[in-house]
Amino acid sequence: MLLSGAVAAQSVADTARLHRHLVALTTTPEPRNYLHLASLNQAADYIRAELTAAGARATEQPYEVQGNVYRNIVGSFGPETGPRLIIGAHYDVCGEQPGADDNGTGVAALLELARLLGQQKQLAFRIDLVAYTLEEPPFFRTRQMGSYVHANSLHEAGVPVRGMVALEMLGYYDDRKGSQDYPLGPLKWIYGSRGNYVTVAQKFGNGRFGRQFARRYKAAAALPVKRFKAPAWLPGIDFSDHLNYWQFDYSAVLLTDTAFYRNKHYHEPTDTLARLDMRRLGLAVDAVLAVVLAM
Repeated sequence: MLLSGAVAAQSVADTARLHRHLVALTTTPEPRNYLHLASLNQAADYIRAELTAAGARATEQPYEVQGNVYRNIVGSFGPETGPRLIIGAHYDVCGEQPGADDNGTGVAALLELARLLGQQKQLAFRIDLVAYTLEEPPFFRTRQMGSYVHANSLHEAGVPVRGMVALEMLGYYDDRKGSQDYPLGPLKWIYGSRGNYVTVAQKFGNGRFGRQFARRYKAAAALPVKRFKAPAWLPGIDFSDHLNYWQFDYSAVLLTDTAFYRNKHYHEPTDTLARLDMRRLGLAVDAVLAVVLAM
């Protein structure tokens, strides 16, 4: 898929803005985890303000866990009704760490995508950008995950969903040989040993949307892209918010730099902004926009 000159000119992500978002997310008074509600809410307020500034219809989805109220933040673009595309990223972190790549980069990408969508005069269908809370332990794989709450609400309301894309760690790259690991050793002979790409991961039987998104994203991206499809039991294939959409039979994909299979600072205090590649993060955002506009 080739982009027209007009669309290409509009689709260049602003790396300075991506950097600014990451600074805001990684410098809260305490790490933005479930134990530090004030800092988690500071991040949520920032996300909502940025979505609103981008022209989104910003709403919240609050819910209670262990006596505290946590918030999904939603920014909607396009028609009010009809089938919608969900693009989401969690904004909480695991433990006492800044979480620059995990998942500051996913949220920064979401906010820059919002700005770029806000520049479009008309969208053919509704797009909901969702910033989730409580993706990380101890809530991972529970119904307290923000993405479970959101997916369940769509299911209960009978909302038609075209598909879902989870943005999970998109800013860490390493061009050296041997920098990329895999859940199964032989996969390195297929996908290579250099951690210089983005992957679109999905399970077998994921439906038409998953196939189309993976194919179109690879065609549109100006950085290497690996398409990865595997059984749902393979370690890592469901390690993000998309897993909750699978539970309701929505087609969902994971867009990622492969997390701990590459970034050894995963869930560590060393997951800092200084280790990230803003240029390639921007290219990853550009390709998402290109696919959305071509759908």
